[in-house]
Amino acid sequence: MVRLFIFLVVVLALGWGFSWLADRPGLLSITWQDHLIETSLMVAATAVVALVGFAMILWWIVGVIWTSPYSVRRYFRARKRDRGYQALSTGLIAAGAGNALLARKMSLGTRGLISADQEPLIHLLEAQAALIEGKHDEARKKFEQMAEDPETRELGLRGLYMEARRLGANEAARQYAEKAVEHAPYLPWAAQATLESRSQAGRWDDAIRLLDQQRMANILEKPQAERWKAVLLTAKANDRLEGDPKGARDDAMAALKLAKDLVPAAVIAAKAWLREDNVRKAASTLEGVWKLGPHPEIARAYVRARSGDSTVDRLKRAEKLEAMRPNNVESLLAVAQAALDAQELKKARAKAEAAARMEPREAVYLLLADIEEAETGDQGRVRHWMAQALRAPRDPAWVADGHVSEKWLPISPVTGRLDAFEWKAPFDQLEGPVEEGSLAADTAIASLPPVTEVPAFTRNAESRAEEAPRPILVPVKPAPPEAKPVPKELAVAAKTPAPANVTPKDGKTPEKGEEPVPFFGRPPDDPGVKDPEAGQPATRLRLF
Repeated sequence: MVRLFIFLVVVLALGWGFSWLADRPGLLSITWQDHLIETSLMVAATAVVALVGFAMILWWIVGVIWTSPYSVRRYFRARKRDRGYQALSTGLIAAGAGNALLARKMSLGTRGLISADQEPLIHLLEAQAALIEGKHDEARKKFEQMAEDPETRELGLRGLYMEARRLGANEAARQYAEKAVEHAPYLPWAAQATLESRSQAGRWDDAIRLLDQQRMANILEKPQAERWKAVLLTAKANDRLEGDPKGARDDAMAALKLAKDLVPAAVIAAKAWLREDNVRKAASTLEGVWKLGPHPEIARAYVRARSGDSTVDRLKRAEKLEAMRPNNVESLLAVAQAALDAQELKKARAKAEAAARMEPREAVYLLLADIEEAETGDQGRVRHWMAQALRAPRDPAWVADGHVSEKWLPISPVTGRLDAFEWKAPFDQLEGPVEEGSLAADTAIASLPPVTEVPAFTRNAESRAEEAPRPILVPVKPAPPEAKPVPKELAVAAKTPAPANVTPKDGKTPEKGEEPVPFFGRPPDDPGVKDPEAGQPATRLRLF
């Protein structure tokens, strides 16, 4: 474009010059060696321009002839290089597609067309071809060569890092990532890997420092950087809670400023405030997070903030949480549990049933079973609620990469990913009943069996039986046969007349004057009772 513009300017200048000469005619005389040459000014200008043009064309022809060997050689070199780059491009595409045969063929062809020192991507193609063919040792050697070259150091370190992760050599992978961060802190994969390794080692300060560097280098977006920093501060506060409550409080509060809905940070900050006997600050911190999103851990920490509170006081605190977020499942469950502890069973049942209608799940039905046990003691109704809990959807929990944890953790124990835990229902427990929602809860409540009335004396006897200690059975050696008196029961049984239709075991008819032994007068078939006729000793049990 620039050349075209210059050409147009030159042409316009020449045209303007010739027109200017045409408007001002003149005569040009040249005397050279007794020769007088006279011509017009226009002819002389035209001759000069033609002479200059001819000289330029002649110079170009001479230059082309002089440089023709080099031009020919450069042409063939460029053609060879183009073929090499075409083979390199085809090989990289084949390696990306998983075509090992074509990738290896193109890598060999590229070697003959392009020098590896001239184009370092040849090493990458050979390493990728070796990886596809399963030759990992050869690939690692290629990556090591690339790591030694300043131009391909980052690419080689990434290849070595991925190979170390594949082999499970986490320490080697961490070293490769650290080395890559030293030379190129702007690499996202190296910074992420280094951040995760420092977090796994519990080096929270180093991880926070590296995160700040990434934020300043614009590697991470501001929201993500603030979220990760809040997670790291929360993990640091959790480690410092026992030894340094004040420092843990400061870290947790700083984390809440960056992520206002981070539940673990609020719980840790509240525990730190409570260790300083500042209940008001602890309650204020928990209330702020509760308003953003109710969570059972927030409710548990808020209701049991003071260890000396009575169950009635805890119920009042739970009702205060419900007033902040009404018509919420977690609010209803917190009030129901507190009412159960305070033995206000009607309120507990009403709140638990409202929670079941809103979101039927395992914890709701288990709570209803506890309320039923405390209020009626009817095992049929308790089993009814337990059966509903088995069919209901599972409760949310801290889940990361398929791993369910009882408490929040800053990193995933499976992959080491930072901020991986989420409060949700576990993936393998997502399947619920066919009927869900308020319809399933109404059906469960409507199908509740009636309370079985148990007589008062039976309940008292059962309670006494449960409270009384169990008897201890102690074996006692029997007395000698000759000193053994006839049991009183046998004597009474011998005096009882036998029915007429009963025949003795020996088949003999009892004579007159003899009292027949009745059928029910025989000793019971019990190894613990001695048969007086057989005279066999037996072990007797004495109750204490």
